[in-house]
Amino acid sequence: MGALGHYIERGGVPTAQVSLIREQTATIRPPRALWVPFMLGRPFGVPNDAAFQHRVLARLLGLFERPAGPVLEDYPEDAPADPADREGYACPVSFGKAARGDETLAQALEREVGQLATWYQLALTRRGRTTVGIAGMPIAEAARLVGDWAEGRAGANPLPEIPLGTVLKRACDDLKAYYFEALAAQPGNLSARAIDRWFWHDTVAARAFIALRAFGMQHADKSVRVFSERSLVPRAVVETVVKAASA
Repeated sequence: MGALGHYIERGGVPTAQVSLIREQTATIRPPRALWVPFMLGRPFGVPNDAAFQHRVLARLLGLFERPAGPVLEDYPEDAPADPADREGYACPVSFGKAARGDETLAQALEREVGQLATWYQLALTRRGRTTVGIAGMPIAEAARLVGDWAEGRAGANPLPEIPLGTVLKRACDDLKAYYFEALAAQPGNLSARAIDRWFWHDTVAARAFIALRAFGMQHADKSVRVFSERSLVPRAVVETVVKAASA
């Protein structure tokens, strides 16, 4: 969209866009962009909140008052809670708890993945398909890889024909898909926002991703640094969970 904005402006038509991934927008440098700290797929916040969406749109249109660009402005409000997020869900796995005294972060992650196995298999049976598998390794192996990196153990690339950053991204994507599909099989009716919040606030996997991000951003491999900084943890989570933990 940012690149398209440059093209349209060359034809004399001013443009402005909403950005959900700030780092990508900063790289493309579109004429005018408003970054919003909302979940992917909801550039104006939650559904059916016209007043909030109106404020976002007004802020976006206000960028046309700037005399020159490129402009990248941050929207100052978080999105209101989705009423559907208040619906409960039944989950036999206790997430968000500190690892047992004899557990490392990597071990806690492996345990959590194992606890979700029954629910994931139920989801697979019901749907007859899964989005897990792009990493080309069993989910337990993906969890071990992520756990090792989260604890600062950067081992050899298990798939040397693929850039290391890509291998890590695929392993993390498989883990997220595994968690999301497992939760979808449990009783209850969570909104997409609630599922996203559950993952980033209540799971060991999220803590592992955040730890991997901190370690990967300092790694010598450029593909790992780029993945860790731009793709691993959503900007909204960095702004809330990560910064709150480091405060």
